[in-house]
Amino acid sequence: MHCRGEPIHRIQYTAEEIKTWGTVLTELTKLYPQHACQEFQRNFPMFNFRQDEVPQLEDMSRILKSATGWQIRPVAGLLHPRDFLNGLAFRTFHSTQYVRHHSQPMYTPEPDVCHELLGHVPMLADSAYCDLVQNIGVASLTADEKQIWHLTKLYWFTVEFGVVREGDQIKGFGAGVLSSYGELQHMASGKAKMVDFDPFVPQPKMSYKDGYQKQYFVLNSFQEGAKQLLDYCLSITDPEVVKEHMKNLDKD
Repeated sequence: MHCRGEPIHRIQYTAEEIKTWGTVLTELTKLYPQHACQEFQRNFPMFNFRQDEVPQLEDMSRILKSATGWQIRPVAGLLHPRDFLNGLAFRTFHSTQYVRHHSQPMYTPEPDVCHELLGHVPMLADSAYCDLVQNIGVASLTADEKQIWHLTKLYWFTVEFGVVREGDQIKGFGAGVLSSYGELQHMASGKAKMVDFDPFVPQPKMSYKDGYQKQYFVLNSFQEGAKQLLDYCLSITDPEVVKEHMKNLDKD
């Protein structure tokens, strides 16, 4: 059990787990130059990912803390959506530490450390993107159950499976895209529908067990996406609560 304020326990990964990590890293890095957004590509070298070593969450958390003030907290598995989203409001990302099964290195039914580190962590070193993520979290602090479910979908279609325009091209930034060889290729194939992101409209069903995404929600920029989500946050949350939360967070 991890205690707040203490270093994250360092995992001794097996040779098989290291090999699986190395396979995932090798295959995905072939696609990043063409299909990952520029923010991801700019941040990726900061973490010095190596094929022969699964990164430790404590080391990754220190890099994020220095870059954007975010931190990682380890969890054994999926949290309740409210608990997970609340953490984002405090610039805390909850991450697993286990490695997916070696028999399917390019697939995991639930988020493993390959998904967390390759999909989420490099993006959390970008300040505009972090504002976007944190605004979802702040909105969750006083949300009712219906609003939590809507926020969970907003998280899903941005932080997990979001894409962003870069000129006349569409690039991936969601962790579910960036950590999946097949999803990256599918996103770039033109087979899926591209829809402008709007946090105020009802979101479609979340799905990942019945194949790749049938549609992706597109941001024009992370700054604009953060503003859209802040506007939604302020529509369901007392602005004074938001102001006080950010003020107290900056004090810490």
